[in-house]
Amino acid sequence: MKASESFGDAMDRATAAGGSAPARPGSGRDVPGRVLVVDDHRDARESMADVLRQAGHQVACCSSAAEALEVVARETFDCVVTDLKMPGMNGVEFIIQLDQRHYGAQVVMVTAHASVSTAVEAMRHGAFDYLEKPFDVDGLERLVSQAIRHGRLVRPLPSDTSAGGTVQPPVMVGQSRPMQVLREKIAQIAPTLETVLILGESGTGKELVARAIHAASHRRQGPLVSLNCPVLSAHLMESELFGHERGAFTGADAPRDGRFELAKGGSILLDEVTEIDLPLQAKLLRVLQEKTFERVGSSRTIQADVRVLATTNRDLRSEVIAGRFREDLYYRLAVVPLCVPPLRERPDDILLLADHFLRRAAERLGREPLTLADPAADLLLQYPWPGNVRELENIMTRSSVLNPAATLTDDDLRRWLSLDGPPAGAGSGTENRSGPVGSGVLAGMAGVVPVGMRLEEMERKLIEATLEHFGGHRAKTAEALGIGIRTLSGKLREYGYAPREKSFSKAG
Repeated sequence: MKASESFGDAMDRATAAGGSAPARPGSGRDVPGRVLVVDDHRDARESMADVLRQAGHQVACCSSAAEALEVVARETFDCVVTDLKMPGMNGVEFIIQLDQRHYGAQVVMVTAHASVSTAVEAMRHGAFDYLEKPFDVDGLERLVSQAIRHGRLVRPLPSDTSAGGTVQPPVMVGQSRPMQVLREKIAQIAPTLETVLILGESGTGKELVARAIHAASHRRQGPLVSLNCPVLSAHLMESELFGHERGAFTGADAPRDGRFELAKGGSILLDEVTEIDLPLQAKLLRVLQEKTFERVGSSRTIQADVRVLATTNRDLRSEVIAGRFREDLYYRLAVVPLCVPPLRERPDDILLLADHFLRRAAERLGREPLTLADPAADLLLQYPWPGNVRELENIMTRSSVLNPAATLTDDDLRRWLSLDGPPAGAGSGTENRSGPVGSGVLAGMAGVVPVGMRLEEMERKLIEATLEHFGGHRAKTAEALGIGIRTLSGKLREYGYAPREKSFSKAG
């Protein structure tokens, strides 16, 4: 194939030669796309092109980055595979040029000189991933297919002028195996109409996953309407979900559409669905079963033309056993369960995420992004991240705002990490984690947890003991318990604590 051969020329030549070779079973054929291969070595370039053609892709080639920039100016590709070491413009410089031109293709960098710094530099400017030489055929096929799937997942939508406004696809940063698996599952789930239950710890990005599913679905031109379940009382939640008629209750001065009506033709996200009270769970079950509902104060039946996405940071099976969640609703919601991995299970993504958040913070502040010193990077990798991605984002943002130097050191980070929980095994810094929290709280409860105590009462005593340990500090209490602050606030409202009280005292 000629160095800058176009797709039309390539396909004409392939047809004249008798067509492309058949795709191997299990290859990237299930995600065919247009791929541009950029490499100054002819044998390597043509070998990669042949492998990708056999995987079902249409392939064009260029022998230099400069030549490739001319080709991408007139043709569209789903994926660009580029070598790192090339005369003239190297692979990273080429990726920077593509990023500056807002070119939409996913980029895979091939290198015999892979390093964390090279990978971070490439991904900073939009590369999807990198492949280290020597690599096998399956590795190339798999990575290109994943890049194409991801590109179709996050591709900007053609319009954002629908009735409810379209949801812009989110950026999902990460190259770890758990993130690759998550992207693959999202790509499988999104085109269907099935209800999805998104499971994961607080701060893992469950809402981001829901947005990605909606953005890649056939309903993407419709709205994505969300409801934060823990922040509403049962009475208000029913009105928010289903709407109400004028005079339905005190203060209902005018009819109002509920979230299910507002989400017509799109998707509805029920964030932390376990916070919905049992009586309202029965009404939600009916919507899932029959696709109909009535506004509060009305007998008129309304069709629910929505796809339901729900999130929770709890073990729903345990909630069902404890009697706090309906078993039939659980099975209706968990048609397609999707687990979002905690950050501690994807350590390969920590530095990429840190760099991403530092750049985002720098853009907002109008300054150059901070750089991480090697000891600081090591500290980030050692930290257990109980608050997951949200905690990492907060610390990178906090550092960007308050750190006076251009380089972030391990000493700078320690003062921020100590506020949110110290690294595992950090000696005296563990007072706020597995030490006194574990021993003090449990010791304080040891004499008040008799055999046969109801789970609800035991949960209450644990929450109250933890809250007391932290002097009424709700954020620290929620983090220590492994739940969201909204979940904790909802529980405390049930127990009668003042909604905005900062000290440890009962309401009234």
